[in-house]
Amino acid sequence: MTNCEYVTLSIDELMGRAQALVAAGGRFQGVYAWFPSASDAELRYVATLPGQETFTGWRVPVRADSVPSLAAISPLLGWHEREVMEMSGIAFSGHPEPERLVTAFLPQTDRGPLEPSGSQRDSVAATLPAPVLPAVSGKHVQLLPFGPVRADVLESAQFIFYYLGEGILHYHPNLFLKHRGMEKQFEGMDVGSATLLAERVAGIDSVAHAIAYVEAIEDAADCEVPVRAQWIRLLAAELERIYNHLHYLGHLCHTTTLKVGEAQGKLLEERAKQINGRASGSRFLRSLVWPGGVRSELDLETIREGLGVLKPQIDEYIGLIERTTSHLDRLISTAPLSQELAFDQGATGPIERASGVDRDLRRDHPYAAYRTLKPEVAVAQEGDAAARMRVRIAELRASIALVDRAIAEGLPEGALSAVCMPVAGSEGLGWSESPRGTVLYAVHIGTDGRLLRVKIKSPSFANWRVFPSTVHDSNMMDYAINEASFGLTISGCAR
Repeated sequence: MTNCEYVTLSIDELMGRAQALVAAGGRFQGVYAWFPSASDAELRYVATLPGQETFTGWRVPVRADSVPSLAAISPLLGWHEREVMEMSGIAFSGHPEPERLVTAFLPQTDRGPLEPSGSQRDSVAATLPAPVLPAVSGKHVQLLPFGPVRADVLESAQFIFYYLGEGILHYHPNLFLKHRGMEKQFEGMDVGSATLLAERVAGIDSVAHAIAYVEAIEDAADCEVPVRAQWIRLLAAELERIYNHLHYLGHLCHTTTLKVGEAQGKLLEERAKQINGRASGSRFLRSLVWPGGVRSELDLETIREGLGVLKPQIDEYIGLIERTTSHLDRLISTAPLSQELAFDQGATGPIERASGVDRDLRRDHPYAAYRTLKPEVAVAQEGDAAARMRVRIAELRASIALVDRAIAEGLPEGALSAVCMPVAGSEGLGWSESPRGTVLYAVHIGTDGRLLRVKIKSPSFANWRVFPSTVHDSNMMDYAINEASFGLTISGCAR
């Protein structure tokens, strides 16, 4: 394992090391639990440090004692710790929100879904209460529980608003109504077939999830991916980014009632997907990425010709959006997110970059061919809906330019894949920068060579965490615009 440098810490050392990491400008990426055996539990903390490509990590063995919560030091860990408590049964003392998150709408059980069968450890899972809405008084305050069935083709979620007139006093999203237990589904799978499952964690980020997963497998197996395969992975990732950003722009137009802009954006999205389908056989570029490399070539001429036709249409479309004042007026100053809040609460991808946090895994922690073909990273400072749109537009243009450059330079000759089979007891970490931000996979291989534990950190889990901060004290008329400007998905959150 080379992608993450782990050290073993005791529970007593945890708080001091966390304070030192944050003081050094480091940022936690998450924490998860796994069980080397039915009676042994271990926490894994994963973090990044400024200027360091390799991730840093801590192993913390857990006996019967509770673990001090680090949410006060790094607020983004709040949701991760809650997930560990209810899914793996490990207690965090001093947690500011010791409530169920993922399983709030499921029948409570004696043990968490990820605890091993036959475990005799004490479990906190059965003691966690469901979230309780705050008491709000005032005869003019109204309560609106919106969803889970909503208009249009939307994922199931319920949003609870307390509002006065048009002003939103409090907002609470219920996002885990259809929690699918994806991490549990990986258990016992062979490493190859599990790639197909990774592609379906969040379907519109299929390539990003597949790359992060196979990078973790390759880290566990210590195998070297052929250079040509690395270039193909980059092309697939950027093609995925192109159609995602086009959909984003079309949907944002929908929320500002710019119907022509919505139709044009989604038409361009469809044309981008058709290029993917002709070039790979899959509109979502599935069944391409595989442990050790890729399974097939991409039709580079189809991509070159398709983008050659699509690019001037995209430029014209963006120009119209940027000159439509009725659209821009609804975005400028709407739902601002400060740089400090974006960093502390764990915002990722275009959301953090629109708030001045200059971070992109393709550049800061290169993978695939991004060390050779460096992306241009767009950053804005205002942190509002307009800034989030501008960052997406800049990324869209940069992705097209990166694909053009890769094809023009010519892909290196060579094999498409290498043998990649992790040995029993190995582990690995992999990541990618999806259109929505950081995707992180940690894998543990069992004694039979199959997957024992897979941990997924998806960008929507991180961005849904910070999103309510921009809703409180806003207004009902701007809510749909705000949500669209974040580009969130429910499936990417309720894994």
